[in-house]
Amino acid sequence: MVSTTLNANLVSRFRDLFTTRDFIFHDGRDLKRFSVAGRTQAILAGVAAITVTFSAYGVSQAAFGAIMATGVAGTAATPEARMEKMRAEMNRLEADVAAIKEAAKVHAARVEQRQKIIAGVLSGKGSPADVGMPIENVSVDADSAMAREVLAPLRQVEARQAKLAAKAQRTAQIRLHLTQQQLRKMGIQPERFVAGGMGGPYEAAPEGAAAAGEASADAQFRSLFQTWQKLDVLEQSVIAIPSLQPVENMRLTSSFGVRSDPFHGTAAMHAGIDIPGPVGTPIYATADGVTGRTGRFGGYGNLITINHGKGIETRYGHLSKILVAPNSRVRRGQLIGLMGSTGRSTGSHLHYEVRVDGKALNPMPFMQNTSVIEQVQQSAARLQLTAVGGN
Repeated sequence: MVSTTLNANLVSRFRDLFTTRDFIFHDGRDLKRFSVAGRTQAILAGVAAITVTFSAYGVSQAAFGAIMATGVAGTAATPEARMEKMRAEMNRLEADVAAIKEAAKVHAARVEQRQKIIAGVLSGKGSPADVGMPIENVSVDADSAMAREVLAPLRQVEARQAKLAAKAQRTAQIRLHLTQQQLRKMGIQPERFVAGGMGGPYEAAPEGAAAAGEASADAQFRSLFQTWQKLDVLEQSVIAIPSLQPVENMRLTSSFGVRSDPFHGTAAMHAGIDIPGPVGTPIYATADGVTGRTGRFGGYGNLITINHGKGIETRYGHLSKILVAPNSRVRRGQLIGLMGSTGRSTGSHLHYEVRVDGKALNPMPFMQNTSVIEQVQQSAARLQLTAVGGN
């Protein structure tokens, strides 16, 4: 009776501390709103869980008053025994409050972090590095009726998030597949950017239906986070792929591959493309990177090389003027030089190459009117409607 009365008092006092607040989630197509109990929302904000005002003195007074009010008088217990019983009850209540505070902090942190993961995957914004690995379930001794009542709304939020995570995973897989497909079309293997692998010490899953459900949700969000990491690395790498045109007006006088050499007339390998234009035509960097060679180099004449990372390099030859210094960072679309006819050249043009691990590839599949990543995201958005529609 004492325990029931004290728990009822504490639950009532918890309830009075908080006000109701709405949660809004994005499910891939639109916003969804739902409410969570007020006391839990304060815990979600990270305030109420830390600022519960039950001091040891307050708990002892509440316990003592409840015990005396239930009429322990009339029993054979001595005052010392009654006081000891009151102390034991006080200690139990303090332990319950501490366990609830800890459990609420864990659940609240997980809810906030999982929402960031879902939002990041669905929106294509944010970085996994800023969010961090998903917080896993932490076993907390908070099994009292009061704990279950306080934590129930948080667990309901987590259940809703698990459903959204399934949609987010499908969206991420679509974007990942399209990005990998685009890379292969350009002759680049996605594996050079993202290496797979799993590991870690073995730990047995917690027992019990509730614990098993939380373990399943933990695994689901770990998988979603790992997919997001892989996708983020791949998309960031794609941004550095030379997809911009090096000059504004594109036409060719010579394509990539075997051709008749303009000086000897015999068959020879042409490692790039030749783009004609007047002397002084602006030449632009086709992707972010760091300049390497910027000067005279054999048959290239005045040459600029740009290292874009992951073994990808572009070369800009026969320039009349070089406008960047070696070992300097350049941005996609930045003016780096002017067209000319220096070196082994029959007239003003740009000799442009794309090399991967030193091997020359046809630059044409790389060049797009819009960036590769924008095309991938547009395609993913269209397919996402099919993937999440009606669910």
